[in-house]
Amino acid sequence: MESPTQLHLQPLQTAQGEIGLPGSKSISNRLLLLAALAQGSTRIEGLLQSDDTKVMLNALRALGVELHTIDLNTVIINGTGAFNTPAADLFLGNAGTAVRPLTATLAVLGGAYKLSGVARMHERPIADLVQSLQAIGCQIDYLQKPGYLPLRIGQPQFREPVEIAVNASVSSQFLSAVLMAAPIIAQKTQQSVHIRVIGQLISKPYIQITLNLMAKFGVQVQADNFQHFTIAADARYQAAGLVQVEGDASSASYFMAMALLGKGPIRLYGLTEASIQGDIAFAAFVQKLGARVQSGYNYLEISAPGIAQQALRRFDEDFNLIPDAAMTAAVLALFADGPCRLRNIASWRVKETDRIAAMHQELTKVGAQVVSGEDFLEITPPRQWQSANIDTYDDHRMAMCFSLTAFGPVPQTILDPGCVAKTFPNYFEEFKKLTVK
Repeated sequence: MESPTQLHLQPLQTAQGEIGLPGSKSISNRLLLLAALAQGSTRIEGLLQSDDTKVMLNALRALGVELHTIDLNTVIINGTGAFNTPAADLFLGNAGTAVRPLTATLAVLGGAYKLSGVARMHERPIADLVQSLQAIGCQIDYLQKPGYLPLRIGQPQFREPVEIAVNASVSSQFLSAVLMAAPIIAQKTQQSVHIRVIGQLISKPYIQITLNLMAKFGVQVQADNFQHFTIAADARYQAAGLVQVEGDASSASYFMAMALLGKGPIRLYGLTEASIQGDIAFAAFVQKLGARVQSGYNYLEISAPGIAQQALRRFDEDFNLIPDAAMTAAVLALFADGPCRLRNIASWRVKETDRIAAMHQELTKVGAQVVSGEDFLEITPPRQWQSANIDTYDDHRMAMCFSLTAFGPVPQTILDPGCVAKTFPNYFEEFKKLTVK
């Protein structure tokens, strides 16, 4: 029985088939902003259709960007190098991939802007990014609680030379935001821009995505060991012509895990082992647990014909580089042959919900023994599985990764399954196709 607020999952044993992955959220929202800041026309194909990309598209329209929607996954953006609307009140939901880069971009362009979001977005810290921008002369004011949205942005008065120190130990998106805004600063000051990372940079692969996409739009960033970055004085974004969005590697992790638990094979179209996304490393992780991974032209295929449920190899892993896919690993720990440990996941605390606390609570419900700390989870698989109502905390990844509990021996219920609309609106339809014989 299904309803908009509950999804009841009966125990499953097999999963096989094929799926065209939705576009990467991280790539989609970066491409939309970069295309808007570039001179000329860019056609983006394979664009993710989700709440987060709708937030970015609506923001760009409000800022006067010329957008032409060709179909659900294709958009043409005619960029002018700036925004045509000097004042706007932007509601950005809970989309970190929109809030962080737009904060930096609008702050360096200057205008009269207000940025706000849902209640959870107002609890997610942004002080490290704001301080970096204020230190170079950007005018940003907190409208409520210091360190958090909502924000008011005014006209910058740049202090030259422009050297920006960014603390990226809470979120790599702060550094990505400054990097994407740096060519605008270079153009305004006619000087090169130097960026220095302070603190421990987390989720480094997401910075590599940013650098790769900036290069597609004609800006080559000089990077020194991911600690110092230089953007040349003559750096300018130019239209990229046609760009194709890769399939989302974070979303792919659920289907890789599904193939591992349900023996597969499952073929994932839109992604290869050569992906620029860091979460492609999850393919190597499921291999360590016993899966077989094959890569072909524009696809990955995962199978595990020799794996028995609840006999996955236990693991002790550092997931700093792939924190989103690590949530899938946490649920796989339920099926391991012994206790598992996920390390270096402190960034979970400031995501759509406090994911360490949420995971601890929901894994315990199904019968696991869980120990958690500031940056780790230890999970001992259930001696006896329990049916549970899984709370999802308005967090798309909680709903998707806990769908895998259906491969346990007892029914489970996912509450508020519609929260997957943030990045993968038809996730449960695809889940059903792959698990119904």
